[in-house]
Amino acid sequence: MHAMQYEITLPADYDMAIIRRRVDTLGPLLDDFPGLGLKAYCVRDRADGSPVNQYSPFYLWQTVAGMNSFLWGEGFRRLCDSFGRPVVQQWTALAYLRGPRFGVVPTRASKVVTSVSPDEVPDAVAGLKVEDGVHSVALAIDTRGWELVRFTLYEDNPDAEYAVRHLSAPGVEALPLGRHW
Repeated sequence: MHAMQYEITLPADYDMAIIRRRVDTLGPLLDDFPGLGLKAYCVRDRADGSPVNQYSPFYLWQTVAGMNSFLWGEGFRRLCDSFGRPVVQQWTALAYLRGPRFGVVPTRASKVVTSVSPDEVPDAVAGLKVEDGVHSVALAIDTRGWELVRFTLYEDNPDAEYAVRHLSAPGVEALPLGRHW
C-alpha cells in the first residue's frame, strides 16, 4: 500500500467555487479506478478560515500499477494542464485502521507530519489508535527524510484543516488493516 498527495496552493483571491465544481464534476470519475484504495478530495479555503486556498487530494493506493496508471493517465494530465505539474509526495504505508465512523462519508481530514528517527517508527505504530468520529487513519513514512505522516479522515471535525469534498473509495474494503511490516 502506498500513500500519495499533491498540494496545489492557489492565489488568495482565487474563486474556490471553481475547485468545488471541478470536484463535483470530475470526482466520481475515480469511483471505480483500478488499484485505488481511496482518494480524499481535500480542500482548504481562506473563506473558511484557512491560511491558504489549496486543493490537496490524498490517496491510498492498493497497487503501484494503479498509482502509475493514474499519474500517466488522462485525469492527472488534465490537472497538469489546468494548474501545472505539481510535486507529488509519496510515502510507504506503515498502518491503516478503520475508525468507529468508517461507514459514513467523511467531511473533514487532517495531516500531521513529524520527523522521526528510524527507531521511533514502531512506537508510533504501536500507539496508533482511532478516536470517536474517525472514519479511518493511515500512517506512512518517507524514508528519504524520515518523516512520518498521519492522515486522518473524520465524519466531522471542525478543527481538521481540510474539507473533504468527495471520497472515491473503490478499493477501501480491500485495503489491508493494521500494521504493515
